[in-house]
Amino acid sequence: MVNTQMALLDVAQMGEADRLAADFGTPGITLMERAGAAVARAVLARWSQRPVAILCGPGNNGGGGFVVARHLAEAGWTIRLALLGPREALRGDARHHAQLWAGQVEDMAPAVLDGADLIIDALFGAGLSRALEGAAAETLAAAGATGTPIVAIDVPSGVMGDSGASLGAVQATLTVTFFRKKPGHLLLPGRALCGALEVADIGIPDGVLGRIAPRTFENDPSLWQAALPRPDLAANKYTRGHSLIIGGYPMTGAARMAARAAARAGSGLTTIAVSEAALPVYATALTSIMARPIATNADFDALLADRRITACLIGPGAGVTAETRARALAMLATHRPVVLDADAITCFRNDPDTLTRAISGPCVMTPHDGEFARVFDATGDKLTRTRAAARHSGAVIVLKGADTVIAAPDGRAIINSNAPPTLATGGSGDVLCGFVLGLLAQGMDPFLAAAAAVWLHGAAAAAFGPGLIAEDLPDLLPAVLRRLYAAPTYRVP
Repeated sequence: MVNTQMALLDVAQMGEADRLAADFGTPGITLMERAGAAVARAVLARWSQRPVAILCGPGNNGGGGFVVARHLAEAGWTIRLALLGPREALRGDARHHAQLWAGQVEDMAPAVLDGADLIIDALFGAGLSRALEGAAAETLAAAGATGTPIVAIDVPSGVMGDSGASLGAVQATLTVTFFRKKPGHLLLPGRALCGALEVADIGIPDGVLGRIAPRTFENDPSLWQAALPRPDLAANKYTRGHSLIIGGYPMTGAARMAARAAARAGSGLTTIAVSEAALPVYATALTSIMARPIATNADFDALLADRRITACLIGPGAGVTAETRARALAMLATHRPVVLDADAITCFRNDPDTLTRAISGPCVMTPHDGEFARVFDATGDKLTRTRAAARHSGAVIVLKGADTVIAAPDGRAIINSNAPPTLATGGSGDVLCGFVLGLLAQGMDPFLAAAAAVWLHGAAAAAFGPGLIAEDLPDLLPAVLRRLYAAPTYRVP
């Protein structure tokens, strides 16, 4: 996982990148000029000439606003610029660029918006740590209420760059950021508030990333495609892995969807272990997937002893029972890759330490927020708490949602951004854990398998469009894989 183009920089790391750029020969004054010019170019590319209101804050974001004003004025645009605080209070690079602005500077107030057909939000950048207040909050709220398009510099003012949390932000039409995205550009609600997102090159050399060593990335095939299992001429059904799933009863659909997903992801053999009472249901519904009856604990132990099984899944439809808990612990004790989902996580809500102590081999957990809160500390932003859970448990944690976060115990994290809203449908999580299982069964690294499964899940859903139901997803996967196999650098637009 070495594609630095997909690296996400937190606020401190971006500040360090700016500082290191000076070491490479590009001072802050030049970076601010290039940033403002990039915003102006983005505006000119999207909108015809019109009156624009530019809202400038007291720091570097405001300095960039002065640069935008100068470039748009040179292009013939009518500019009204308001500054939060006195012009004399500006410091450093912002002061330099403010002095280059020959136009009028108004006090920050909603009146500056009168007659504007476009608004530039240059109030605060990603490092804001407290709620908007006073004239800034009042003017920004008025801007949002007008329905006028808003272009945000770096982030919409009020969005926290590290977490995506909102401290009073309003919806932007376009956000222009620089060098690399930040986690807050992908995590909700920040991602939604940004509108369209453009990353501008302002001349910070990629070499600075070697000194920063980012540990957070946006999910993309380039991170895991080289590790993605591919069939070869010498392969057979045994060498392609054998997935084992515990089938629930009377809820049988979840496990069946997970099994089909594992098979579509490439698992050479897939077996669902079911109670004798459930066998007729599974046997009737399944063809290439085997249903194995287990009547006693000895039957289950014998099944786990089969060394041909290469990865296990328990949770979908399993039931929150002592039996599910015991079987999850037995799977973990084999030290083979295990996926824990849904009920297999909830079973440990009264004793999460037993679960974390049992994880001594490859393990991927795929909770949604509610399941996560039953066994982990749910305080803090999504990225931070997912990382903490992975570190504490020793498992790869996939905290699901429209902004799914995948975290490894060593601190690496990936944020997914390709999931369409149609995935909010019953059973889609069962399919996801089946994708993870199928990749693990073929020997893929757990962190990369989890990231790949999440991205493939989103790509399959996007390919279908409206009307998606969970049962559709496994059969959509082959077309996505075919494109990945055919184009080593393939990315969905």
